[in-house]
Amino acid sequence: MSKTRITHENEEHVCPRFHRAIELVGKRWNGAVIRALMDRPRRFGEILEAVPDLHDRLLSERLKELEAEEIVRRRVYPETPVRIEYTLTERGRDLERILAEVEHWAHRWLPQSAKR
Repeated sequence: MSKTRITHENEEHVCPRFHRAIELVGKRWNGAVIRALMDRPRRFGEILEAVPDLHDRLLSERLKELEAEEIVRRRVYPETPVRIEYTLTERGRDLERILAEVEHWAHRWLPQSAKR
């Protein structure tokens, strides 16, 4: 595992890339949306069903952010009616193992009733 701290002029600093990654995955609902897409591509409504308490406006914002970061891909199928699915990119798939570890940690250390 690579180091997440660097020494600079006798001080330790958190690696900016590490900090950005934690902020991206840790932003409210982002981890849950990514987790919902780990199983399979999903449509907008399917993501809403998979993530309790997430509202459509906020999901739309999060999906746009995750698309901009190239974590999620939006695929439009030219059918009638138009079908839109969201899937993880290679960059997003790379988070699967990490999120599985976070999920394992949560099951071990957080109480069942923990809710935000």
